[in-house]
Amino acid sequence: MTIRLYDTSARQIRDFTPLTAGCVSIYLCGATVQAAPHIGHIRSGLNFDMMRRWFEYRGYEVTFIRNVTDIDDKIIAKSAEQRRPWWSIGYENERAFNDGYSALGCLPPTYEPRATGHVTEMVEMMRGLIERGHAYESEGNVYFDVKSYPDYLALSRQELDNIRQPESTGETGKRDARDFAMWKSVKPGEPSWETPWGRGRPGWHLECSAMAHKYLGEAFDIHGGGLDLIFPHHENEIAQAKAFGDAFANYWVHNAWVTMSGEKMSKSLGNSVLVSEMVKQWRPIVLRYYLGTPHYRSMIEYSEEALREAESAFARIEGFYQRVIEKAGGPVEPAAEVPPAFAEAMDDDLGVPQALAIVHTTVRQGNSALAADDKDAAIARLSEVRAMLAVLGLDPLDPHWAGEADRGEDLHGAVDTLVRLVLDQRESARARKDWATADAIRDQLQQSGLVIEDSPTGPRWALGPR
Repeated sequence: MTIRLYDTSARQIRDFTPLTAGCVSIYLCGATVQAAPHIGHIRSGLNFDMMRRWFEYRGYEVTFIRNVTDIDDKIIAKSAEQRRPWWSIGYENERAFNDGYSALGCLPPTYEPRATGHVTEMVEMMRGLIERGHAYESEGNVYFDVKSYPDYLALSRQELDNIRQPESTGETGKRDARDFAMWKSVKPGEPSWETPWGRGRPGWHLECSAMAHKYLGEAFDIHGGGLDLIFPHHENEIAQAKAFGDAFANYWVHNAWVTMSGEKMSKSLGNSVLVSEMVKQWRPIVLRYYLGTPHYRSMIEYSEEALREAESAFARIEGFYQRVIEKAGGPVEPAAEVPPAFAEAMDDDLGVPQALAIVHTTVRQGNSALAADDKDAAIARLSEVRAMLAVLGLDPLDPHWAGEADRGEDLHGAVDTLVRLVLDQRESARARKDWATADAIRDQLQQSGLVIEDSPTGPRWALGPR
């Protein structure tokens, strides 16, 4: 068994070899909490949640760090715009992110450090970089000297002459326009912390280098994040950390975006779809299926039609669950191991689409077993499906998703009573061989959005795809 991952720095799929046998350390760039999350933000969390789950299934002990950027230019701008304290905006949106991660079934990280809680570590890193000649203070700012680090831009493979660093107001006194800010001098009305170079606040890139060092040490296995972070964020993280003396990340894994009309979903572009709104319209487990099952390196073009297709596909899986459990007369436990073909797909750069194809093939085999009245085979197939979906965080019988069944339970009971009355009328029509009336009742129910299925124990209903 060898897990393989696409390493952005190598531009190829590499066999995964952990720094410490049996252990995996992962640092994921998490939320910048200037606003509530859209589904593009949560996709990254989902992709790395599935990675973590697969490593754990394969027997690794995983340390998973997902940071919170609770101070940066965007948060300060929102504070001024909304006339609210920066920390109030940050805390509110941090909770919104965590609600979104939780709603879609992401396991909590091992640690979730906030940038503002690690200023001491940032000051220590800056001091070390200044002493080594890789950074300098100017007009209260501290900058990284990119020319002092020969391997700068090795990750993004750009030319130094062609790059331009994003800047904010007050970044004065640079020796070279391509140097980037590690620390920004205090400005009126902005939060600040005391340092040997005066009061100020951290730059975005410094935050992650310092927190990765704090929680994972001088070297760790995997650094993750979205494609948009390769430059400048990850490139600058590497420069700081390695110039400081850390080996830093051994593998770089990047997930693709959720797009809308071909554009990256973004709060600044005004084309984002908030998670808090989506979970009101769609079941969270369906959203997880929709966002988590494409390959993590493939773009997802958002559309309601695609979501409806995901809903229908997942409904077929749930229908199989229901039929087998009825046939078995009780719960069916997950298999101890996933099928070899599923494992092979997941080992190959987290090939979730190929793994999901195995799930659907197994469901079809199980349905064929049901049609042949082969109870044992149907139960065996459901056991395998449960094991596979558990690894993906998509097992409908997992306790996490139990709340979905509880929501609207009273309404479901009332609807069930009404539908049963109509189904009784249909059964009476069938008993007197009035097929036209029976079919008309069934058609009317289906037009109302209900799916009616005749089973050996009598007719049953379910909500159909919207």
